[in-house]
Amino acid sequence: MGPGDIPIMSEDKKRPPWRPEHAGRASASRLIDGRAGGHDGMPGRPKRPADGIESPPKSRRRTLSIDDYVSGVRGGDRSILGRAITLVESNAPAHMDQAQEMLKRLLPYTENSIRVGVTGYPGAGKSTLIEALGNFLCDRGHRVAVLAVDPSSSITKGSILGDKTRMERLSHRREAFIRPSPSSGVLGGVARKSRETILVCEAAGYDVILVETLGVGQSEITVRSMVDFFLLVLIAGAGDELQGLKKGVMELADALVINKADGNNLAKAEAARSEFSQVLHYLQPATDGWTTRAYTCSALNGEGIPELWGVVEDFRRQTTQTDVFQTRRRRQTMDWVQAMVQDYLRASFFNHPGVKKMMPQVERDVLAGTLSPTMAVQQLVQRFERGGE
Repeated sequence: MGPGDIPIMSEDKKRPPWRPEHAGRASASRLIDGRAGGHDGMPGRPKRPADGIESPPKSRRRTLSIDDYVSGVRGGDRSILGRAITLVESNAPAHMDQAQEMLKRLLPYTENSIRVGVTGYPGAGKSTLIEALGNFLCDRGHRVAVLAVDPSSSITKGSILGDKTRMERLSHRREAFIRPSPSSGVLGGVARKSRETILVCEAAGYDVILVETLGVGQSEITVRSMVDFFLLVLIAGAGDELQGLKKGVMELADALVINKADGNNLAKAEAARSEFSQVLHYLQPATDGWTTRAYTCSALNGEGIPELWGVVEDFRRQTTQTDVFQTRRRRQTMDWVQAMVQDYLRASFFNHPGVKKMMPQVERDVLAGTLSPTMAVQQLVQRFERGGE
């Protein structure tokens, strides 16, 4: 027999050469008839197996009704919760109508959480800190939802960091729910639908909502407008080139925490805390009646995490007693309404058939210097206000 020859066996035994001579049916080695034609992807492969039995069709997810979404979210079904958030994030008109009906029925079960925004420049250890804090809260009986807004891929528009991989331990806890969402290019890295996602998570029974943002020096005002407590994560010795970034967002923060305060970095972290405490003394507090302070912690070994959560609890207790908490929530709701009106008007303008038809020529004239930007705006607005095509 040549090296390329296949051993020929009787039809009754189908025994390969490596199978024992007197092996019974329990032997795991047995040859079976293959399909006629080539292998997968090669010409000659039949569309169905040689025995005429078709492969089972691929399963399709059941279409959910509004009742299914509401009962699933309220019942703690994590799969339906994820689909409900996907529905909220969709821009398809049919999905938007369905999402609003769902939210309308979930609203009575919202407003029962503390919403904490977490920001800081890359490398400060935000995700590690959130995982340490989330595990600590789960151990204390809380249910934690993490809305981690990732930078969007410029090609797919999807998340490119993947916080579930960066928060592996927390993602395996039944008391926690992590939802990475693409920022879709929104300034500050906050998705346009994040507010509605918060409401869905609250209706599902999560009493702590942690919103992680990019923190790359862009405006974090959007984050401030949807959370109760705003935490800025810093590290010691980051360099003077980041001072401008820190100053802008420090004015919005309810607390600063110097992360990675462990090992040889402990003394540096304490020195940084003292330095930032002096700076905070000259800044206007972000919340009426609350004094913003700097703290240290180590997300790696858990040092300072309980104390940090104690600060959040003190904030909630103090601001609730003075009605600052509810006043902020009401103001945020109205800011939300105005933001959605602006989104609607912007979309209506740029999707107007007449404006879309006119825009290329206006752009060419502006770039050629034959039309001023102000005149371009006037022409486009006039075309929009005339209506029609």
